[in-house]
Amino acid sequence: MKKKIIVYTDGGARGNPGSAGSGAYITHEDGKVIKECTKSLGVNTNNFAEYTAVIIGLEAVKRMFGSEKLKEIDVEIRMDSELVQRQLSGKYQIKEETLFPLFIKIWNMRVTDFPNLKFVHIPREGNKEADRLSNIAMDENDRHKGLFE
Repeated sequence: MKKKIIVYTDGGARGNPGSAGSGAYITHEDGKVIKECTKSLGVNTNNFAEYTAVIIGLEAVKRMFGSEKLKEIDVEIRMDSELVQRQLSGKYQIKEETLFPLFIKIWNMRVTDFPNLKFVHIPREGNKEADRLSNIAMDENDRHKGLFE
């Protein structure tokens, strides 16, 4: 039986655009936590933060398992952003130009390292840990805001 890794992702922006952050929560199929990731993004949009959350989650999984092992692992990205999930699944087009480079980066990661990658929309209530992590990243932004203004 193939091994399965689940990556819960979330991104947010207080203001949109505003203080932005991303979080990824990585588990084994049984729910056992492997890793938590956060990234502060300065001032950005909510959708930018959602895409970045997917990228930091995939990068962490790649660092943990390596390209060769990933060929044998099913990776499921779970997110509460229906828009981003549908864009990454090829159901919706991308209209926000700033998202093109992020989409291409995820697409290229999928082609080179994640042949068994699936994007799944989940309700917000099912994504509490990734939401908590994205809020930690936004709080980090807010703490450093005065230093850069």
